[in-house]
Amino acid sequence: MFAAPAAQAATPALASAIREEAGGDVKRFYAARGYKPLWVRAGKVGPEAATLLGYLSTASRDGLKSSAYDLEKLEELITRARSSDPQALARADVTLSDVFARYVRDMRRPGKAKMDYADRSLKPKRTDAETVLRAAAFPKDFGGYMKNMGWMSEHYVRLRTLMGRAQAQGVSKDAMARLRLNLDRTRILPGPYVHHVVVDASSGQLWYYGSGKRVDTMKVVVGAPETQTPMLAGKLQWAILNPYWNVPDYLAQKSIAPKVLGGRSLASLRMEALSDWGPNPRKLAPSEIDWPAVAAGQQALRLRELPGGANSMGKVKFLFPNDEGIYLHDTPDRALLGKPDRHFSNGCIRLENAGQLGQWLMHRSIRTKSKAPEQAVALPVEVPVYLTYITAIATERGIAFRNDVYGRDG
Repeated sequence: MFAAPAAQAATPALASAIREEAGGDVKRFYAARGYKPLWVRAGKVGPEAATLLGYLSTASRDGLKSSAYDLEKLEELITRARSSDPQALARADVTLSDVFARYVRDMRRPGKAKMDYADRSLKPKRTDAETVLRAAAFPKDFGGYMKNMGWMSEHYVRLRTLMGRAQAQGVSKDAMARLRLNLDRTRILPGPYVHHVVVDASSGQLWYYGSGKRVDTMKVVVGAPETQTPMLAGKLQWAILNPYWNVPDYLAQKSIAPKVLGGRSLASLRMEALSDWGPNPRKLAPSEIDWPAVAAGQQALRLRELPGGANSMGKVKFLFPNDEGIYLHDTPDRALLGKPDRHFSNGCIRLENAGQLGQWLMHRSIRTKSKAPEQAVALPVEVPVYLTYITAIATERGIAFRNDVYGRDG
């Protein structure tokens, strides 16, 4: 955990007034910072209050009601605070904090979007006011935090803007419902102050975040319509250097078996057959394999491709525990990354720049002098990864949607 910047002391009269005015979780927040105000600077309510009022007045974009936040009362308190009276300033500051915390909690409440949580600790929980306010006070630039909606994902902020445009244009009921579903998918993503990775299976794009900003982005190849990349959240825990590629059963039947029956050897394909799927399988001799039965789908066979430059996993794969068998990995097939539609995988995520992501995840290069296969390296810190599906996009005319290749928007 990072320590929050030290709070500067408030004037004695204002600190005393805030101590009297605040209560509950909000008071605990102020007490931890010596009752320093959050919204008041140099005896005046700062511009961040106007930013908050702007959000509250357009809360319908969030699926919320502006009336729930009593804007008239807030505006009246801000007006009274212009007198610089400590009591009026304290009441405005504390009320702004209380309303802001409620608004953030309401925004982050999960909507109708579905997400499977491979790690239950990532499932959204109701956050108390003290936690919300401490997160807001942490950045050095509180104004930037408010302006950029730093408590929400940038994907949510973008779709919130689209929602405002859609409301102004009076788009169809179906389009509005589809946009609202997309907004709900982004609502459960963390803000940029949480170290995390986001994969959008609609656009075939990956982003990773930390320390209040987007670190970088890259193209990815994601699941084909028949083998979709799921809506899934988990924690990346391991990097596997020089990985094997375990060949799916259907590829063993449809692709590998016909090649062997046509005269190719497993050795020429840089593959080996194993006795079972356990941790210590035995390598099978060619004479032990009934290839016609494998080709006919009558016998399952465990095949794996040996590590190397042409291996389908590339140089590294990144694992997070999940029941779907989904992971992120390098790829030697660069051509698919250049296509506008990148829905080609069996569900896993093929990375445009695995080395770049690995450097960020591992705090070191993925390169290794050892050629040993399947070198497991624990990540220094577990990093949340969110696999989502965002079809809504902005156009010059307003809003549009990418092709719903997975049929999830209907």
